Amino acid sequence: MAIDEQAVRDHAQGHLDALIAGDVDRALQDLSKELRSQPGELMAMLPLPLTSGEIESVDLAGSSYTAVLHLVGETDETRLQTRWKERDERPTIVEVSHLSSAALPAEDEPAADATE
Repeated sequence: MAIDEQAVRDHAQGHLDALIAGDVDRALQDLSKELRSQPGELMAMLPLPLTSGEIESVDLAGSSYTAVLHLVGETDETRLQTRWKERDERPTIVEVSHLSSAALPAEDEPAADATE
């Protein structure tokens, strides 16, 4: 079975859903054996705890697909590029790259220079 953009998108959404739900075991199923051997390194890239996430794009790149994931935590957000290849007849993440991070603007905090 050859993977296509929709299969990668579906698996990427399932991966996001598992991460947001805190289901690490389910999220690890999408990773290659090599990546599963270093989960701490990958978890360190995530803005935990996650509050939301979305797929920004899925594109064919040679023999693999790249999916850019936008992950939002309570205080910051991160964009990761994931590379997907067919392994065991299913889309599998074989590489993860950190694209960017940013702190989220603080909400419901009074301005430091506010006077009564």
